[in-house]
Amino acid sequence: MFERFKGFVNKEFYHIFRDKRSMIILFGMPIVQILLFGFAITNEINNVEIAILDKSADSETEIIINKLNASPYFNIESEVRSEKEVEEVFQKGRVKAVLVFEKDFANNLQILNQANVQVITDATDPNTANTISNYVQSILQHHSDEINLQTEAPYKLEVKSQMFYNPELKSVYNFVPGVMTVILMLVSAMMTSISITREKEQGTMEILLVSPLKPIQVVVGKVFPYIFLSVINAIIILLLGFLVFQVPVEGSLILLALESVLFIITALSLGVLISTIAATQQAALMMSLMGLMLPVILLSGFIFPISSMPEPLQVLSNIIPAKWFIIILKGIMLKGVGIAFLWKETLILITMALVFIGISVKKYKIRLE
Repeated sequence: MFERFKGFVNKEFYHIFRDKRSMIILFGMPIVQILLFGFAITNEINNVEIAILDKSADSETEIIINKLNASPYFNIESEVRSEKEVEEVFQKGRVKAVLVFEKDFANNLQILNQANVQVITDATDPNTANTISNYVQSILQHHSDEINLQTEAPYKLEVKSQMFYNPELKSVYNFVPGVMTVILMLVSAMMTSISITREKEQGTMEILLVSPLKPIQVVVGKVFPYIFLSVINAIIILLLGFLVFQVPVEGSLILLALESVLFIITALSLGVLISTIAATQQAALMMSLMGLMLPVILLSGFIFPISSMPEPLQVLSNIIPAKWFIIILKGIMLKGVGIAFLWKETLILITMALVFIGISVKKYKIRLE
């Protein structure tokens, strides 16, 4: 009895080790997940791009600027010449904070024993904005303590914070664009991949491919209904965000609609690509959930700042369509910017959609031949 049971167990081990896909799920997925969660999930900030508006330009402000630039938390991306340029810098999307040093900074420290520094942050991501403000205050406090060790009268650096686009630091301003992106990405890609693999399982896909329709027409025809349904989803989310949570839409509604349709097409084309790889609906569902959910949530910048992640993950995030759409949504809804500031992200989404569709059509052509 024991020998028969032992033989049965050995057979099961043999089948498991022989199946490469099972081995990847058993050992590969936990490794990938722990690395992603370990490196991507952090509320700390690193290498955040900031700008400087130095109205004083004296030796004291130079020392502070050098300390900020030497810290691992900040990179000084540019210098701003006037307060009118502050919002323009934020609209470009790279800079997350602007430090403003008041006029006669060093003289005020010497004579009044106090000088003011204003920290203006892009609060479209309220958690990051608050963290940046705290980090700046910590560095300035450390610098103030160093000065006071050498003087009798204590110096004080007063830090004043100002939040652009979200002065009340409402987390829902970050939540609505992020959730809209995640829902559209997962639903569009998942539903499309399952729809096409269902045809493959039932054998009707081969009939469609040998019909008078061209492969590109078959692919577009399968995708088109989901464009309409996903657009309805997007409208519902935007209406709920505006009516229930009072999330504003500062920019053009037409541009927002066009960008949303573009992202939906990109997500659907990714679903078509998944369907060319997956042989069954179950495989397509697993690839859509495991292959898209984690990267979309962790590497899109929705919850965790991308600039704080290791360099390889920052590079990897560039191939996540959700990253670019979140930038577009926040730009239009919260900053009120137009295509002049969002052309790069738009071009990237168009390129991704064309690449996904091109690869899928090519694969279906090869199958047909």
